[in-house]
Amino acid sequence: MGPLAHRKLSALSTSLNATRLMGFSLGTTRVIISSDPHTANEILYGQSFSDRPIKISAKVLLFERAIGFAPSGEYWRSLRRMAATHMFSPRRIACLGGVRGRVVEEMVVGVWREMEEKGVVELREILQMGSLSSVVESVFGKCLPSEREELRLMVKEGYELIGRFNWEDYFPLGFLDFYGVKRKCHKLATRVKILVAQIIRERRNEGELEGRNDFLSVLLSLPEEERLCDSDMVAVLWEMIFRGTDTVAFLLEWIMARIVLHPDIQAKAQQELDACIGVHRQVEDSDIPKLAYLQAIVKEVLRMHPPGPLLSWARLAVHDVHVDKYFIPAGTTAMVNMWAITHDASIWKEPWVFRPERFIEENVSVMGSDLRLAPFGAGRRVCPGKALGLTTVHLWLARFLHQYTWCTARSVDLSERLHLSLEMKKPLACKVFQRFDVNKLVCDPCFHRDSNPSGGSKNCK
Repeated sequence: MGPLAHRKLSALSTSLNATRLMGFSLGTTRVIISSDPHTANEILYGQSFSDRPIKISAKVLLFERAIGFAPSGEYWRSLRRMAATHMFSPRRIACLGGVRGRVVEEMVVGVWREMEEKGVVELREILQMGSLSSVVESVFGKCLPSEREELRLMVKEGYELIGRFNWEDYFPLGFLDFYGVKRKCHKLATRVKILVAQIIRERRNEGELEGRNDFLSVLLSLPEEERLCDSDMVAVLWEMIFRGTDTVAFLLEWIMARIVLHPDIQAKAQQELDACIGVHRQVEDSDIPKLAYLQAIVKEVLRMHPPGPLLSWARLAVHDVHVDKYFIPAGTTAMVNMWAITHDASIWKEPWVFRPERFIEENVSVMGSDLRLAPFGAGRRVCPGKALGLTTVHLWLARFLHQYTWCTARSVDLSERLHLSLEMKKPLACKVFQRFDVNKLVCDPCFHRDSNPSGGSKNCK
């Protein structure tokens, strides 16, 4: 259906009066799609939809042994426990504060450098490089520049391959490889295995894991009975790099596009920052709970431009089930059109108006408990890294707005392109102006601490 599938499916379900549930076929694949919070709840929280359908490309690229696509069972449950306890716990997220702070400081400097050199800031590349640095350092700790660049290229190629239409996903044509997708995926998977296995081997040989807060060191420090084999560790770490790199960057680009289009909203957010932070120190993670309006801006962007408008990774019926009184046979793919739900006038007042104040008037959670706005999914297969992603977005946005006033450099085009994430079709270009002298700011010393290889300010063992 192309780069606007979420809009086309929304229009189709509305025209057929089938927003609660619509069925269709993609080749031999049966599909149902919900554009309603109630039926979405049945799908996302129903035990009958405990698995995900996996594309050929995703399977070849090792994701079948990672958290997102591993079939429901003891192995998947052990991965979820590991993620909740050791990888994405509040304590672990706090320990990675040094990484977040150092990376955003580099981005803030990079924004001003580009403004001075070019007179305009092309924000996407800065955000993508910052997001990659943050994810790689969180996952691996220290990493050679050559390894970081290789990971960037592999993620880019992987996005292109998984996002490409492949006939074999919908028809039993295993003997054919249209466009060479499977062959290219096998080549990329081999490169991934070699590089990530090498990083694992080197870290294990170093032998000093105490005091490190990166995910790799955490996995290697687990008790032997909980430890993953190397091949599974490769899959888990690769998925973290792959899924964590562009999501934050694209979301922040959408946020900054809305910021420059609505200077009144930008001014209000900066007033809140000045009242809470002042002009003599940097924003820190601990300040974010006091920045209610800034959090409302993020929620409103998640509503208008959800990163995964079709909740990117669909569900699979593992046995026969009824949804909204309709019989759904086992093997059916189920999707939720979150974009349709967040733009439904019967659910949201003036859904096409960008108005963060709606989330000051009503506190709506984005973590999966309220299906009116669940950009990270919900239920058993909710995104395990959602809290880490939101923590990063909040801090980086606060630092951008605290340091600079942002203006348009040219007309802002809000046209969308749905790849794996919902992207701006045309990259955002801005102009920035210093709000105060950066040299007078007092920085959190952990942002500059290089003694800890993982960038954290404390040991979270």
